[in-house]
Amino acid sequence: MSSAAPGAFAPARRLGADLAAAARAGPVRRGFYGTALIAVGALSPAYLPRSSPWWRMLASLRLEGSLSKLVGTVVTMAGLLLVMSAWFSLRPLRSAQARTRRGPQVYRHVKHWAVLAIWSFPFLLAPPIFSHDAYSYAAQGWLVHNGINPYYSGPGVLPGAFADQVSWVWRDTPSPYGPLSMQLSHLLLHVFGFDPYWSAVAQRVPALVGVVLICVCLPRISLRLHIDPAFTAWFGTLNPLFIIDFVGGGHNDALMMGLVVLGLWLATVPPRRRTPQTRRRGWADGGWWWLLGAAACGVGAAIKQPALLAAYVVPMLARRWSGRGLREGLVTVSRILVSMLAAIGVFAGISLLTGLDFGWYNAVSVPGSSNSPAPSTIVGELVRLGLRLVGVTTGRTAVDVSHTVFVGLGIVLLAVAALTVARRRPATFVSWGYLIAAMTSPALHSWYMLWGGLTLPLARPSSRQVSIAIWVNFALLGYDAVDMSLRNNGLAISIAAVIAFLFMTWSHISSVRVPSHLPETAAHLVVTEADPAR
Repeated sequence: MSSAAPGAFAPARRLGADLAAAARAGPVRRGFYGTALIAVGALSPAYLPRSSPWWRMLASLRLEGSLSKLVGTVVTMAGLLLVMSAWFSLRPLRSAQARTRRGPQVYRHVKHWAVLAIWSFPFLLAPPIFSHDAYSYAAQGWLVHNGINPYYSGPGVLPGAFADQVSWVWRDTPSPYGPLSMQLSHLLLHVFGFDPYWSAVAQRVPALVGVVLICVCLPRISLRLHIDPAFTAWFGTLNPLFIIDFVGGGHNDALMMGLVVLGLWLATVPPRRRTPQTRRRGWADGGWWWLLGAAACGVGAAIKQPALLAAYVVPMLARRWSGRGLREGLVTVSRILVSMLAAIGVFAGISLLTGLDFGWYNAVSVPGSSNSPAPSTIVGELVRLGLRLVGVTTGRTAVDVSHTVFVGLGIVLLAVAALTVARRRPATFVSWGYLIAAMTSPALHSWYMLWGGLTLPLARPSSRQVSIAIWVNFALLGYDAVDMSLRNNGLAISIAAVIAFLFMTWSHISSVRVPSHLPETAAHLVVTEADPAR
């Protein structure tokens, strides 16, 4: 027994050593201080419902007024600046640049999962960050507990603490989410004793499951596809938006994308036997793991429906569409159909087993009922403003028409990409397809952009595309900062912070280049399953 005990604790000691090594790195500590400040800033009245225990504590200390809002805004902006600075400091660089900069050298010797764990830790018990969605999830679970189908009734149908936490915009709207998401919310209510606030905070539990799946699988997928795993880990899992929205916000998109990434990882599992060069490629080439990948996408769709998009490319990741012959086309198309049927079948089965069926179809327009920085909404509002200047009043008609046009454009772009990009570069289609879906939808939030953003490294982006993606990150974080400050009546503070973000982002982009090969900085990833022959 005594001789076995040290070996039994060896994995725990290695994990502890990895966390300690990451904590000793200056940029990692800086990022931790940043997320800690954001967590403290979340205790300001900006996003706290009045039924929250934190609000009662602030009221008892007489800190719920203007001073609390001002301090919360300043602290949050400072936290965002520190996290952005830490993220830029850890960007993998070319070897010549890495020798002259401390950050990437640090990144060579720490694990990306350890950095993610340290930066995420302050969010675990904090109120939901930059969003009220977690409160809606808890309220929808409360409806399920009381035998009310959330697809046909909003949280406001049951007045009380759960409904009071939900943003007034969504209190009377049905749920657009997948049935498994709401049943998980219902389960968390039982686990946390039907406490409205802590049941909302607990929505991070399934989100963290998704974050772990992404953290584990995404760099491994990049290795199998001969893509730089260090850049993949940096952009996909250490991205401030990823940590703030998926961990801090507890959005169900995290579990959806975790299952999608798991499906992509299963699709790239190399077959045990290679196809001989002299034999014609058949239906079973590439193994059968992709079928499990399609099933994982189906489970993801039961959380949030966009996961079904990934099922289209799962069979092409396992077996590429090569050649233009009729036989090759029939084999590939039939595999795609099987993959889609498997994913839809799993989704339908879960929908029936949960007892909630397919009522989400009645709520597909709910996300677009509230204004957001979606391109379709911006164009619609500009058209409405222009018509109003010439004396024509249209109400929301211009916005609704713009939404319809953009959705149609998105469908066309997805169809074209599915027939062209997916055929040659299936991993690229995953990122581009999700970005198209997010940018042309009636609603756009920063966590929607993570659908395609975290998988962007799999698309082998050029330096220009990486720079654009970083600027988009800046814009989304800046929007969150301004929105939070407006709620706290501190717009001037956020404007100053956005100017600082702007300078920091410009300085970073102008001074570094993305690596085009597997750099030395990938040494921090202990992943040994890359298949050189793939």
